[in-house]
Order: sequence, then C-alpha cells, then structure tokens
Amino acid sequence: MSSPCRKAKLYKREKLCSKQAIDSIFARDTDVTGLRSLLAFPLRTLWREVPLGQAAAPVPQFLISVPKKRLRHAVDRVRIRRLVREAWRLNRGRLPAQGRIQIVMIYVAPGLLPYRKVERAVIKIMDTITSALAAGGGEGVSKGGEAVE
Repeated sequence: MSSPCRKAKLYKREKLCSKQAIDSIFARDTDVTGLRSLLAFPLRTLWREVPLGQAAAPVPQFLISVPKKRLRHAVDRVRIRRLVREAWRLNRGRLPAQGRIQIVMIYVAPGLLPYRKVERAVIKIMDTITSALAAGGGEGVSKGGEAVE
C-alpha cells in the first residue's frame, strides 16, 4: 500500500466535487461517452473512466446521493451517507490505486438498511468495476442501462 490515498483516512481528492464533472455525468441531453451503470441493491451506480487530461486526481473519485424522496428525514440521509463513506474507506483497496474513475452512488432503498447490506453493495460495485477495467470493456455492466449479473 504505497499509494498516499491508502491510509485509514478519507481524503478530499477521493471525493467527486467538480460541478462540471457532476453535471456531465447527470446530463440527459448529451451522450456521455464511457458512462456505465449498474445496480447493487441498495445502491445504483453510474461510473466512467476519465481520460488522462480531464482527471482532477489520479485516484478513484466518488459521490454519494441520497434522495429526499427515499428518506424524508435529514438524519437518515446523513446516516446512509456515513455508512457508504465508511464502506468505501474500508474497501477502497479493491479498486486500482491509480485508476482515473468517477463513481456516483445513488441510494435507492425506501428505508434505512444495516451497515452489512450497504457494505456488501459497495464491495460488489467495486469488484464489478475492477473486473470491467481488467477486461477492458463492460463485462457484467451495461452502458447507460441496468446491471446484468
């Protein structure tokens, strides 16, 4: 674990904060090249590889979205964000250290779920992305659609 982002801390450079990058992922009117989607309940994931010149950081970046429609109370939304962040922090070694990947995780369950279910979903997402990157394509992942298992 020689990478500077592999310690127990969650670094700022791992968070997807760029408004331009976020807007390009969620843009519906344009065809975003390389955008892939998968579902590992309770998380729906949109992800893409970023070309060398466009990447803000040489590490995988992620964003967590918990819609108010799913969880009405702010404390519940914050709790789910914390659970997903913790699962990411503990299992980020499953992703390639130097990968320029942008990942958006959207919580889709109608209520609160325990940490183990959230962690299993994050691990499944990371393993699927890693295998897709290793295969050089979208094995097990559809472009713009839902997951195929």
